[in-house]
Parts: sequence; C-alpha cells; structure tokens
Amino acid sequence: MTDRPNTLSGLVAKRDELVRYRDQLEADIRALTMDIDHLEAAIRIFDPEDTPEARRRYAALHRAPKGQSTRFVLRALREASGPLTSRALADMWCADRGLTAKASTVSMLRKRLGATLKALHHKGLVRQDGYDEGLIAWRLV
Repeated sequence: MTDRPNTLSGLVAKRDELVRYRDQLEADIRALTMDIDHLEAAIRIFDPEDTPEARRRYAALHRAPKGQSTRFVLRALREASGPLTSRALADMWCADRGLTAKASTVSMLRKRLGATLKALHHKGLVRQDGYDEGLIAWRLV
C-alpha cells in the first residue's frame, strides 16, 4: 500500500465520487417517480376514465373474440385502396364498433392490431409496404 499511496487515494476518491453521484441519481429517480404520480393524480381529476386501471378494465371489457381481429384486419386490407397502418386500422376499428377514439383507446388498439399484423406477416399473408407518418404500412400479399 505504501508503494503507491497516490494511486490508492485517487481510486478511493473516485469511488467515493461515483457513490455520491449514484446516490444523487437515485434521489432524482425517486423525485421523478413522485412527479409522475402527481401528474397521474391530476389527470384523474380531469378524466377519471384515463387511468391505467380503467384501461385494463376497458381492455378486458372490450376483448375481441378469438379470430375477430384477424378477420377484421384481413377484410380491411382487402377492401383498402392502398396500404394501411396500425393507426388507420385502429381508427377503423373504433368507427366500426362505435367506440370513442381517445388516445388511450387508440394506443391499446394499435398494439393489439400490430400484434395481429405481425402474426399475419409471419404466416406470409401480409407484407410491409413502406411507411406512412412514421408507421409501417401493411398490404396483403
């Protein structure tokens, strides 16, 4: 230890500096988490139906019967004049079912229909056909 006291003290000092930096980052993460919780509470004041729990209830309540989303996607792509994105399909789904196209609803539907499109792509029934507004456009094979 006495051969290189400056090296050892430098390493100890650097470790202590990094520990303090990590502790500060953890405190910042805790503060951000509390800010997010407060924002979600404020959102619930103005829109009580736009909560994670409400979205999960909505998803369970409006679950499509087996094969319905596949049939819907294939029919929509067959009738479309060009390629469609998951956003366009979600909007069509809302219109078809008389649902309010809130951002949370459309987001959830985009994920569901996107999964359907991926499954159909793996089966070789649809293919990607460029991009539209940053989203993948899909077409029947």
